[in-house]
Amino acid sequence: MNNLIQIKNLQKSYQSDTKIKVLNKLNFNFKKGKIYSLVGPSGSGKSTLLNLLSLIDTPSSGIIKIKDLNINYYNKSLNDEIRAKKIGIIYQDKNLLPDFNALENVYMARLALDNNLDKAINDSTKIIKKLGIFHRIKHLPTELSGGEKQRVAIARALINSPEIILADEPTGSLDHKNAKEVFKILFKLRSKNRIIIFATHNRYFANKADCKLELFSGRIRFTNARNKKKF
Repeated sequence: MNNLIQIKNLQKSYQSDTKIKVLNKLNFNFKKGKIYSLVGPSGSGKSTLLNLLSLIDTPSSGIIKIKDLNINYYNKSLNDEIRAKKIGIIYQDKNLLPDFNALENVYMARLALDNNLDKAINDSTKIIKKLGIFHRIKHLPTELSGGEKQRVAIARALINSPEIILADEPTGSLDHKNAKEVFKILFKLRSKNRIIIFATHNRYFANKADCKLELFSGRIRFTNARNKKKF
């Protein structure tokens, strides 16, 4: 089977003074080897869906299936393990630890696998070199440019060779030139055994994906219209 993630009747609501339904019975199969973009206005549920797929948040109802495993939302330890081994997350605000340098920010994510410090440092150094920021490896986040910080965030997301990469507005705080460079890196991560899902407000980048998913009124609409022109 080519489906890596399946969602069925997925719903998410929040309760304040009134009940707010953000996602309403979403059904979709995410297939290996594909890059998906999520578009839609602010508040349409893009970040909510990514948080559910990353197992950081839990749905109000419905099913998330990763490979052949139905996710049990209450088994936190297992879900933390799945996230560490199978899912790489890239945030808009980078979420780098301010008191640790670039190398430390990356290798601490690697330690979640087996606590092997030597291997974590070695693997992290290799991936930082590959992303072209080896000369900044000992620098703190405050000493890095926006583009450099996002490359560190990408390195951290990739360190455990995840099958699933989730990116929430990964270039939202970057200028267009740096945003293009980040998306070039992201698209080079395509693999037949991996899926990449990114949320963006930028139609130019959204149209580069294999499949564009639009969220509106709690629903999901599929568009298969890839712009194959180079960045």
